[in-house]
Formats: sequence, structure tokens, C-alpha cells
Amino acid sequence: MGKIDIPVWEKMNLTLEEASAMYHIGVNELREKTNEPGCSFVLFKGTHRLIKRRQFDDYLASINTW
Repeated sequence: MGKIDIPVWEKMNLTLEEASAMYHIGVNELREKTNEPGCSFVLFKGTHRLIKRRQFDDYLASINTW
């Protein structure tokens, strides 16, 4: 049974690299944002960080006030 590749835009959780490419935000900036206390869009899986896509979309909408 082989690995199934799911397109990034259909994933619920994204790696830092995937989120960086999808949202045009640097990996280091994403890492800094996910280090903040109370960050609602980060999911830790062992030592890996995943970005919860829907919550991150909501976060970006809330800070984008223009």
C-alpha cells in the first residue's frame, strides 16, 4: 500500500513549510507566531508543529483589517 498524496489546499493541518508556501509567510515568522502563548492554530505532534488551516485562516482574517 503506497503513500497517498493529498493536495495542500485540501489538508486540514499543514506543516510549517506547506503553510509558508501557501500563505507566502516565512517559516521563521510562522515558528515565532506558534511560539506565542495561547496560539490557537498550532498543533504539536511530537516534535513537529502543524498549522490548523481553518483556525489560521480565521486568525489571518482577524488581523487583516484593511
